[in-house]
Amino acid sequence: MGKQHQYAVKTTWQDKSGEGTKDYRTYSRSHAINAKGKPIIEASSDPLFRGDKLRYNPEELLVASLSSCHMLWYLHLCADAGIVVTNYEDNATGTMEENASGGGQFKEVILHPTVTVTQESMGEKATTLHVKAHELCFIANSVNFVVKCEGTIVIAE
Repeated sequence: MGKQHQYAVKTTWQDKSGEGTKDYRTYSRSHAINAKGKPIIEASSDPLFRGDKLRYNPEELLVASLSSCHMLWYLHLCADAGIVVTNYEDNATGTMEENASGGGQFKEVILHPTVTVTQESMGEKATTLHVKAHELCFIANSVNFVVKCEGTIVIAE
């Protein structure tokens, strides 16, 4: 068995209306997520599910986790391969499907990273390293839906 790592977060919701969950339509979905020594993430449910549109929702955070994990592995692999990346931006998208019972699941997440490298000779290898980053990504290896990567390489001027 490989090394094990533990992660702990605290999720807190509190009734501020005095009514609690008396009525499904009226209780607040706003909550806080934090880990020791880190800033609080103000979260809610998706506005489609009566949430606050100004706060992150779990679905966005899942897509963000996949995007962030891929990026971190990719930058690691580029550094090891001598590829100099000067900018990385990913406009990741996720598709979730509701079922008749009201539950649902993600069907896919597509990462759309645009990566800037310093030399044209690095472009081909930079493209292929997305495959290896995907294979190593802890989060992508933990989900039961398709995660695709449609990367673009840009050469710095």
